[in-house]
Amino acid sequence: MKFIGCFLVFLAILGIALLNVAEGAGECGRSSPDREAWKLAPCEMAAQDSNAPVSSSCCQQVKKIGQNPRCLCAVMLSNTAKSSGIKPEIAITIPKRCNIADRPVGYQCGEYTLP
Repeated sequence: MKFIGCFLVFLAILGIALLNVAEGAGECGRSSPDREAWKLAPCEMAAQDSNAPVSSSCCQQVKKIGQNPRCLCAVMLSNTAKSSGIKPEIAITIPKRCNIADRPVGYQCGEYTLP
């Protein structure tokens, strides 16, 4: 009987934990925008200087993350991006500078709009 009681408590805790995981999915799914921002390390110079060339590895990552415009926006405005010296007004131009044809033109990203 004691085993059944412990098992039921375990199931209740597991259920609560699973609900919290489901609710924890944000703009980038189960990954945080700060964690996703690290994937954009190849974009660092291009996100600080509009005249800097954009590398192919940067464009690949932007295209991948940009499949979810909410995630891309959250990443560009994340604490990690800000602390890395990323300028959102420049970072927001990278999808266009990469010539990504299916980028979400006109998507509102905070106070910025994707060109």
